[in-house]
Amino acid sequence: MLAYIGLGSNLNNPKQQIKDALIALNTTQDLKVVALSSLYQSKPIDGSEQPDYINAVCQVDTHLTALELLYVCQEIETKQHRVREKKWGARTIDLDIILYGVQVVASKQLIIPHPEMMNRPFVLVPLSELESDLKVPVLGPLQALIDQLDTSELIKL
Repeated sequence: MLAYIGLGSNLNNPKQQIKDALIALNTTQDLKVVALSSLYQSKPIDGSEQPDYINAVCQVDTHLTALELLYVCQEIETKQHRVREKKWGARTIDLDIILYGVQVVASKQLIIPHPEMMNRPFVLVPLSELESDLKVPVLGPLQALIDQLDTSELIKL
């Protein structure tokens, strides 16, 4: 199954945090990172005073279920000292499953497509690098979603 994972960090050397998360993903049994977008710099979602984020999206090929993939992502976040004190707070690493094939998942633990992806240029633009003609389940063409957003503050690194 092809899935897309959003990566973001704004603490403790964000580029290295993303690199470390990619290595951890790639060394997970039944999972292989097959593509990676460019890195992007973005402002915090809530406008709070914290460092800018470094973001990317990777495509993975996996035999894990969506829920198993979520647990892998959460384990990597924990190993990289992710602290969940405040929604949209600064973080060492954030791994979000954006898409899992064309599946739609709605459970207490996981919602796919990611419920906020359509509001996040730092997810949609890197995703379009990997799959420009993508049709997002439930939401429609990826490019149409991007066209509805202000991407002017997103900086490609």
